Amino acid sequence: MGKSLMEIALQLKGAQKKVQLIYAFNGMGKTRLSREFKQLIVPNTDSDEDAEQTDLTRRKILYYNAFTEDLFYWKNDLEFGADPKLIIQPNEFTKWVLEEQGQDQNIVANFQHYTNEKLTPHFTEDFSEVTFSLERGDDVRSGNLKISKGEESNFIWSVFYSLLEQVISVLNVADPIERETDQFNQLEYVFIDDPVSSLDESHLIELAVNLAQLIKSSESKELKFIVTTHNSLFYNVLYNEVKAKSGNILKRYEDGTFDLEEKKGDSNHSFSYHLFLKRTLEQAIAQNDIQKYHFTLLRNLYEKTASFLGHPQWSDLLPDDRQLYLQRIINFTSHSTLSNEAVAEPTEPEKQTVKFLLDNLINKYHFWQQVEQNDTRN
Repeated sequence: MGKSLMEIALQLKGAQKKVQLIYAFNGMGKTRLSREFKQLIVPNTDSDEDAEQTDLTRRKILYYNAFTEDLFYWKNDLEFGADPKLIIQPNEFTKWVLEEQGQDQNIVANFQHYTNEKLTPHFTEDFSEVTFSLERGDDVRSGNLKISKGEESNFIWSVFYSLLEQVISVLNVADPIERETDQFNQLEYVFIDDPVSSLDESHLIELAVNLAQLIKSSESKELKFIVTTHNSLFYNVLYNEVKAKSGNILKRYEDGTFDLEEKKGDSNHSFSYHLFLKRTLEQAIAQNDIQKYHFTLLRNLYEKTASFLGHPQWSDLLPDDRQLYLQRIINFTSHSTLSNEAVAEPTEPEKQTVKFLLDNLINKYHFWQQVEQNDTRN
């Protein structure tokens, strides 16, 4: 019998761990879990005291999820020649970060670090709009640009990350009386749901390392962190960097209930290698250069995935209607024992089987797939 997301939230709260990492496929309910957890820490009320409620929320929990991005939207009436602007909807969170905490320059620095040092955000005086331009030197800049979706996601993450840096720095002062502000004194949790997933692998690894270092720098005994992601590489790097002893996988059952399965030890370390296997197979398929050893890699990839997902047999992940047939093909081509079975190059149908089985693993079991962003500055 599964649990509700509120029961999962209670489980997370009851664990009382400094850092809890959760891996889940897309569509499993990570974002909904972040909202349930927020509701658990600071329940909504039906009163008219919305401002006070928002203030209380930000003091006890900070959370980043898809709804954070909804605070920003583009106004680009190109039909009438208007410059593209990123509008910040009136809300307490960005008002707190930008107006009260003065994080605008830190946001610019963090954003440029992960994108382009010449791509510069410009805030209006009231922090209601942001425009972007390329600084070309000698006080020359481009006109206003509409940045890519990936860069936009990066910018919004930079807003949250800049605040988080300040929060941890302030709370690391042990004596509350000596802190530069008392606005973070009641903070208990930071819940981060899928930070920037549009980065290339090198920047994604760097972001994971930086976030881990920031989390490890927190000396406050009261402040706890929960991070959820569908990105296996991000999870793997973060797990290793924070030196976690266990992680979790969020599962959803057909009846709409959920479970949070603890993953200990080596089961959290298989992610990076499986990405290498995936890339190697994809390259071989793209170049039509599938060799016999690729069947061994394919089987290894199935074994790694099955082990992580808790299946006793890797063949459990094969399509049900062709399971026995496909299992025999992989076993035969990857574990031949007789010399006359050694074939220099697989047949065309066998090559197609490699592609079919890799697609099955990626699509059915929701491997992370980076979507290239269109750059509109060309």
